[in-house]
Formats: sequence, C-alpha cells, structure tokens
Amino acid sequence: MRFRVVPAAYVLLLRGTGRDAEVLLQLRQGTGYRDGHWAAAAAGHVEADESVLVAACREAAEEVGVTIEPADLEPLTTMHRTHANHEPIDERVDFFFACRRWVGEPRLLEVAKAADLGWFPLAALPEPVVPHERYVLEALREDVLPAITTFGFPPRLPETKAR
Repeated sequence: MRFRVVPAAYVLLLRGTGRDAEVLLQLRQGTGYRDGHWAAAAAGHVEADESVLVAACREAAEEVGVTIEPADLEPLTTMHRTHANHEPIDERVDFFFACRRWVGEPRLLEVAKAADLGWFPLAALPEPVVPHERYVLEALREDVLPAITTFGFPPRLPETKAR
C-alpha cells in the first residue's frame, strides 16, 4: 500500500507585530481530538478539488466568520507530522498561514466544536495548546520558523553503513 497523508490548512489570525503580536485561538471541545486544548481559530482538512489556499479561506469563514482573500495569506511553514502509529488518518501535511487582514469581526461559529475564542500574546500562550501548533507558535514568536518542519518523527536521521 502506498503512503498517504492528510492535508490540512491552518490560519493564524494575528494582530500586532513581532514579539508583541497576538494570535486568535479557539478552545476545542466535542471533536474527539485534543478537546480541552487551545488551537488555531481557523483550521481544517483540505477537501477534494480544493486548493490549500481556498481551504484556508473557507475554514476562516466557517469557523470564525471572517472573509480572507488568498493574497492576504502569508505562508509560514509546511509541517510533515506523524503520530508514528501507521494509521493513515495520523499521517499529515499541515500548511500554516499567517493572516493580518480580513473582513469581519472574528466570532465563535462552531459552538459544538469550540468552547471559547480569544486573543493571546505569542509571548503568553494559554495552557494547554495542541502540541504541534504550540511548536509553530513558539517558533513564530522567536522568528525561527523554517519553511518546512517535521513533528513526531525520530529526532535524527538513521545512521548509514560505510561502504
């Protein structure tokens, strides 16, 4: 069987700049995944026949009621991650975007999936945050976020035998 990954789009709505920036997070509930954790206010799977840019804009509209133009999405990082259990649903490629321009006032729309919505300084994130998202938020705060990241894989490359 071929290896497959599930693509997802994450939109980090930001206000302010640098270390003083704030990010909009939602408190997950009723989803079966990391309920009770804070997470990106707008995120979700890329659907069939949909680009990741369209998915990001759609998720922002569905989850927090804001309209975003694809040109206002700033690519932050692409994260290849795993739960290392070989379950297809747990093999992921996540596309993280920053967004500082949108139309509308963010508000909680999916109350069955989120208990709260709030702005938090990147320097003072709430507890707990979904671990792979915390990794991105902390790297963003420190301005050390590479274009491609990995999460959940062994920390080093396997050793090769000398020929």
